[in-house]
Amino acid sequence: IERIGTLGFRGEALAAIASVARFRLVTCRRGDVIGTEILVSGGTIQDVRDIGCPVGTTIEVRDLFFNVPARRKFLRTQQTELFRIRDIFTVQALALPQIGMSLTVDGREQFRLPENDNLDDRIRELCSSELQAALKDVRYSAGQLEISGKVSIPTVQRGDRNEQYLFVNGRPASPALLSYAINEGYRGLLPKGRHPSVFLFLSMPPETVDVNVHPTKREIRFRRPSEVRDGVISAIRDALRVDPQSVSKDEAMPGLPPSIGRLPATSPELPIEPVAQSSVSTFDYPWTPVSTPSPSASPVPVGQPVTAGLVDALAVNPPEYEQAEDAATDVGNQASEAAVQSDTDALHSAPWSRCRLVGQIGGCYVVLETESGMVVMDPRAAHERVLYERFMQSVVAGSVSVQPLLLPETVDIPARDAARIRRNLELLQSMGFGISEFGGNSFVVDALPAPFDGCSVRALVVDMARSLDEAGSRGGRHAREDALAQAACRVAVGTRQNLAPDEIERLVADLAVCELPYTSPRGRPTMIFTSFNELHKKFGRR
Repeated sequence: IERIGTLGFRGEALAAIASVARFRLVTCRRGDVIGTEILVSGGTIQDVRDIGCPVGTTIEVRDLFFNVPARRKFLRTQQTELFRIRDIFTVQALALPQIGMSLTVDGREQFRLPENDNLDDRIRELCSSELQAALKDVRYSAGQLEISGKVSIPTVQRGDRNEQYLFVNGRPASPALLSYAINEGYRGLLPKGRHPSVFLFLSMPPETVDVNVHPTKREIRFRRPSEVRDGVISAIRDALRVDPQSVSKDEAMPGLPPSIGRLPATSPELPIEPVAQSSVSTFDYPWTPVSTPSPSASPVPVGQPVTAGLVDALAVNPPEYEQAEDAATDVGNQASEAAVQSDTDALHSAPWSRCRLVGQIGGCYVVLETESGMVVMDPRAAHERVLYERFMQSVVAGSVSVQPLLLPETVDIPARDAARIRRNLELLQSMGFGISEFGGNSFVVDALPAPFDGCSVRALVVDMARSLDEAGSRGGRHAREDALAQAACRVAVGTRQNLAPDEIERLVADLAVCELPYTSPRGRPTMIFTSFNELHKKFGRR
């Protein structure tokens, strides 16, 4: 019992079911010539006889609660019960794609799943081809723990957890530990209250898992829960990470909605075309290019064809600060070379070959046309993402550019906020903030990281103090660095001047080299894609 390697089932459940239904069981062991049939009605055995049948076991249950009408009244509506049946069928079909399964309702076949399927086929058949195409492969191994399966990109999200399927050694399970790990794996990628689609299979030695915590076997315990938790978090982050240089133009683009598919071999050029100045001059979104382009990296020319759409496969690469810190010296030595190559790399890693800047709508959104549809971009969220990633890369590399203030500023803040800042002064200074105590609840700021030059100093300090409070529960230096960077970017984006047409184009190119262009650091989407196929359907065109 300490090393359970089979799925098994509750034997007493069969007797309980047979006592309130018309029950038939047919079974044949491997190697036997004939099988056995057992008929039970209302708990009374009607017959036990030999029968010719294939190897395996078939159970039929009919007329549930026919002999207990009082209990039958407590069944839900037919649609609700059918939904539950389909849910159980889906879970088992995903858990065992190698086994053929079928579901028939009122004489009509709902599903017929062939044997020797793979997970992709099962997801496509049970969920949708759109979801299947928007999933990333998970492959992770550490010690005796192996994790495989699929996870959705951050742009594919739900308001519930109904599309999160977890299996431990082939057994469906839903321990709170794994739900927490999934949330941590997507931390900062999804808005609050939104959840990803997840299909994860964990494999580990049976003796390291206790499956007998609860009769339903859904609740399980791990002997080394921290290793499992950390493994799931790492597996998700690794799956969402894609090297832009490894994806060629003619490959499928898994980071975009599935309807994009593959680029045609001779797709027409869609240059980023200029928008009339009058159509954007009223754009009240504050924006300033985050950094000055390197002299050797020419900016995106207005009206010229560019390949800088949004980054290849819109792939995710959450910062792995621990690994980055180990390589900080190398990163610092290569920083200038990376800056020179950044624009060129963007042109070679875009997920579409051309895009066209259509204009702005609603006073705050930018519309882009691609070969396969249109993208509505929120430049405020996009600018936050660009600024955040550039700043964090410089922090990790230890090469933050500092801009001294012309006149140092003294900031008085509430005692609570002052205590948080005081505890993290060393961290703030290492991130390029020239801040020191001035007595009481006052601080003197004489320098800021270059990207935040011109920001309201008091707003920066107050927002960072509040972010430190929110990060306190997570703890750790990296969590606090992340919180500080998010707060600073949020303030910086809110204090810039109006957006100009050439700056829109520059923003599109800058977003192309981001590791995570899906969302802002706070989880707000930076863009929404609508394919031409979807538009054709809505307008009744086929």
